[in-house]
Amino acid sequence: MDAERRKIYEVVVQNIAEALGLDEEEVHLEDTLIEDLGAESLDFLDIAFRLEQDLGIKIPRGDIQARAAESAGDEPFEVDGVLTAVGLARLREAMPEIPDERFKEGMTVREIPYLFTVETFFNLCVRLVGEKSAVTA
Repeated sequence: MDAERRKIYEVVVQNIAEALGLDEEEVHLEDTLIEDLGAESLDFLDIAFRLEQDLGIKIPRGDIQARAAESAGDEPFEVDGVLTAVGLARLREAMPEIPDERFKEGMTVREIPYLFTVETFFNLCVRLVGEKSAVTA
């Protein structure tokens, strides 16, 4: 891992640990925020705010879901709150760090936050920092 990615990783772990009242040693890349680390929906906002402050980025709310839905093109991403086969495929592409078995037929949009891992936030921050650097370069 290069120095820039290492710094982002450390910031992500530190902020998730602080937001959830955990020691940094308790936070691992593969941990799910809700099931493994006990996060609640408000914690996602707290984590995003902390990361924005420390990394100088803006994390759009619903970014991963919105990008996945956009990549579905003319195909529906969800119908009545349930992800379509195309929606599941696009979400899987948007979240490559999540094991395939976590994307289940019949999954609802409301279940998407249960997929989020520490690595999801790490990957999101790496992308946003990279985009910010490209704009300022």
